[in-house]
Amino acid sequence: MLQLRPNCECCNTDLPPDSTHAMICTFECTFCRECTEGALQGRCPNCGGELLQRPRRPAAALAKYPASTQRIYKPRGEPASR
Repeated sequence: MLQLRPNCECCNTDLPPDSTHAMICTFECTFCRECTEGALQGRCPNCGGELLQRPRRPAAALAKYPASTQRIYKPRGEPASR
């Protein structure tokens, strides 16, 4: 199940679970649309994978399966050490 992380890892912008501006890679690294289309040029700085719009969880399911509250922030999209 997707974690639905709460922020852009690059600029720390809030990305609520119903956001249409949240973009993710296959490892669920999360970025806002502005960083994705700008500085990151559509690629995850952590894995090099494609960034696509994150699916939204239906509101009824959020009560049972809440979004993550863990914030990950790496200014300028600096790669995480894996």
